[in-house]
Amino acid sequence: MRITDVEVLHLRLDTIRDEANGTQDAAIVRVHTDSGLIGLGEADSSPHIVKAIVEAPRSHSIMAGIRELVVGEDPLLVRRLWHKMYDGTLYFGRRGVGLHAISGVDIALWDLAGKALGQPVHALLGGAVRDRIRAYASALFAPTPEETAAKARRYVELGFTAMKFGWGNFGQDLARDVAQVRAIREAVGPTIQVMVDVGICWDVATAVDMAHRLAEYDVFWLEEPLHPDNVAGYATLSARSPIRIAAGEEDASLYAFEDLVDRGGIAIVQPDVSRAGGLTESLRIADLVHRRGRLCVPHNFSTGILTAASLHLNAVIPNALFQEFPAPGEGSPLNSDLISPAFSVQAGYLAISGAPGLGVELVPDVVDRYRVE
Repeated sequence: MRITDVEVLHLRLDTIRDEANGTQDAAIVRVHTDSGLIGLGEADSSPHIVKAIVEAPRSHSIMAGIRELVVGEDPLLVRRLWHKMYDGTLYFGRRGVGLHAISGVDIALWDLAGKALGQPVHALLGGAVRDRIRAYASALFAPTPEETAAKARRYVELGFTAMKFGWGNFGQDLARDVAQVRAIREAVGPTIQVMVDVGICWDVATAVDMAHRLAEYDVFWLEEPLHPDNVAGYATLSARSPIRIAAGEEDASLYAFEDLVDRGGIAIVQPDVSRAGGLTESLRIADLVHRRGRLCVPHNFSTGILTAASLHLNAVIPNALFQEFPAPGEGSPLNSDLISPAFSVQAGYLAISGAPGLGVELVPDVVDRYRVE
């Protein structure tokens, strides 16, 4: 079996709003083979740029498009191909969108390998240690504490035992920020775990102060309060905060996460499988995080392909805790309708598929509706 093509499908809603919603467009990767099998992946990044990186012609030995690097290769040699893609894009890659594009192809290669061998991806990654994972509802803050509290109550009614709110108008008024978190806690009671995604809007002094103020409401973690490049700031905050500090969704490569963990000192590490380097690199990141005694919680706010890939990662890592899951009503049809079978949370948990590959396929009508030609 040989790879014959790598295709990037650009999907996009009719209107893109200026908000922190990663389900408004998508770069879906399909790896085609001469056997007729197709692997499915996703790069959660700018679809235009991912498509360019995949389709670019070679410039020289370490500056080539990904399609050219993998066409003709055996798709079952996933780790070998990861290094070929990484080294072949070294000049413009190594971090950022270069790793995002590799992530999409890598996920598709694991899906393809699972389909070819009749095994779920988690079996190929080393074997599942769990068949389900606790899900947390991930949502944007509403404009007012009262509206946010209503959302929180709804998620409890839907069976979620953990939830995270972020972005929206959070960070613009510290008193309102406290009121928002207080309203959530009062709405859900003491047993629900509550996390706060600050949205990269505080400096270190504000973050330390707010961590102490929000600790009263038993916040399980504070996510991305600082700019992702402020690793020294994360070290200061992690040492002074009474609340666990979480970060990592903006990072790509083992090297970036090693710096964030060892120098930044964060407690909750959040690689996004479709950005950090695919399943191959995310597994290495999770292993590093485990050795450092930290928890790994994959970031997931895009399509169901990313959800599927994240579940397979969570199936095999010993330091798993949660699966992030866009709360009902928070995403778009690209999140809820693009893949089959659709995911649903049962009693607060997501089941991990035992079907070959990722265990999901695209819904053709949804692809046709949102595909950008």
